[in-house]
Amino acid sequence: MMKMKDSGIEWIGKIPQEYQVSKIKYISDIFGRIGFRGYTEKDLVDYKEDGAITLSPSNFHDMKMDYTKCSYLSWKKYEESPEIKIYNGDVLFVKTGSTFGKAVYVTDLPKEATINPQLVVFKNIKINSKLFSYILQTRIIEIQSELAVLGSVIPTMSQEKIYNFIISFPPIEEQQAISAYLDEKCTEIDSLISELKKQTEILEEYKRSVIIETVTKGLNPNAQMKDSGIEWIGNIPENWRIHPVYCYFSERKNKNSLGLENNLLSLSYGKIVRKNINSNEGLLPESFNTYNIIEKDDIIIRPTDLQNDKKSLRTAIAKEHGIITSAYIAMMAIKPINSHYFYYLLHSYDVMKVFYNIGNGVRQGLNFSEFSRLIVFEPTIEEQNEIVSYLDKKCSEIDSIISEKKRQVKAIEEYKKSFIYEYVTGKKQL
Repeated sequence: MMKMKDSGIEWIGKIPQEYQVSKIKYISDIFGRIGFRGYTEKDLVDYKEDGAITLSPSNFHDMKMDYTKCSYLSWKKYEESPEIKIYNGDVLFVKTGSTFGKAVYVTDLPKEATINPQLVVFKNIKINSKLFSYILQTRIIEIQSELAVLGSVIPTMSQEKIYNFIISFPPIEEQQAISAYLDEKCTEIDSLISELKKQTEILEEYKRSVIIETVTKGLNPNAQMKDSGIEWIGNIPENWRIHPVYCYFSERKNKNSLGLENNLLSLSYGKIVRKNINSNEGLLPESFNTYNIIEKDDIIIRPTDLQNDKKSLRTAIAKEHGIITSAYIAMMAIKPINSHYFYYLLHSYDVMKVFYNIGNGVRQGLNFSEFSRLIVFEPTIEEQNEIVSYLDKKCSEIDSIISEKKRQVKAIEEYKKSFIYEYVTGKKQL
């Protein structure tokens, strides 16, 4: 049985007798973009031939580097920062932003590279670099990172704080063996995680296709069809009416002028969710008097930043009375319809990216007048109710499976972190 000793660090605990404990500054140099060595968007170029790869947190993928989407820094600016040239074997670390604390070992660089201001790079590492990158991905660093950004609105760690992070590591003769073993096992774990994520993507795509097919074709496979007049929709049931949005909805404009309403709502991932109006987290205004009071079954559209953000879901339906930013369009029904059917229909437009083509695709945002000219379809009220009932049940079933897949991914990722931690701290040995 191996002899253990107290590391003297609460989040490391006991380690083998021969293991060392050290601050990072004694085993590695660290470089990042600060002061005059920073750069602006003007220093970036459009073509890779004109500059060096500029690595960012978006290039981190499952503890590996992903070079499929890169920006490029001009050769002139790149040459001004020789100490921030990135090479295979370096270790990168996110010091600011939503993914702060993530680390990756650099390998298979396709060309000259540097980093953006969100990252720092560890060089001249005195222990096995790959093992060092594994250590940086354990709760040893996670805990210290969280302490370093405590109270920050935007999590940011100074290089000095990172330099003083404490780690433990095995003797040099064991480092390569542990690193190789972790490579092998983590590859197996990553393969399982990747498969589960792929299954989740397939389920999400299936859900999207079910919604699109149902809200544009109906539930009766034998229904007589007619041309909708819209190329990307094709045929719809013959008895469905075709009108612009303004025939069914008007814009709800009911300002919270007196500030009496405090049920703060927000559009997040295609859902209307509650937010803590007294929270210090995120960017909230001093006053909510300009916010819009909305009601249950109102359809909410986020019409802003159309050209810069083509990933977010922009459509949701309110489930309760509350207030929401007036930057969003709030639509209320003006005739006897099932708003949930029209929500599903507009959601399908959303995932098909229809909104980006309104106004010839050049506008950064839309107002209700422009949005309300969008053509929609009106089944009979009985069909609307049947479609909503069917989709509610079907989507709930699919969402349940997706949630289970995501739960499994999270559990395996936690196991992976624990697995790495056990071996880099010597609590388990080869």
